[in-house]
Amino acid sequence: MIWVRALLGTHRDGGLMHWILVAVAVLAVVGLAGIGIAGITTGWVPPWGRRRVLRPKLWGYGAVVGAVGMSLYMFLGPFHGPDADMTPYAMAGMALFFVGLVLQMAGQRPGRPASR
Repeated sequence: MIWVRALLGTHRDGGLMHWILVAVAVLAVVGLAGIGIAGITTGWVPPWGRRRVLRPKLWGYGAVVGAVGMSLYMFLGPFHGPDADMTPYAMAGMALFFVGLVLQMAGQRPGRPASR
């Protein structure tokens, strides 16, 4: 039972599990931002999305915007604690995340034909 208490901790110290979740969230957000920056600068898209992504720069901008929005949501919302003053900022981060998703979906659609 001591290891369960050490893993979960109390509300005041957060416990080890809280810090493990924070580390996983940081890795996920940094990874998404890194993939987005690679898409913007070099046009590289991960192998699982290469067939669908037609405009890698737009897709990369969407990934970066989504990473920023998700980090705002997570670190001003659930990982910050029960502070109601930060709720509007956390919800704005979630909205920014959805804007990033829309940009990524737009990167998977063909652009307009070039006008002469």
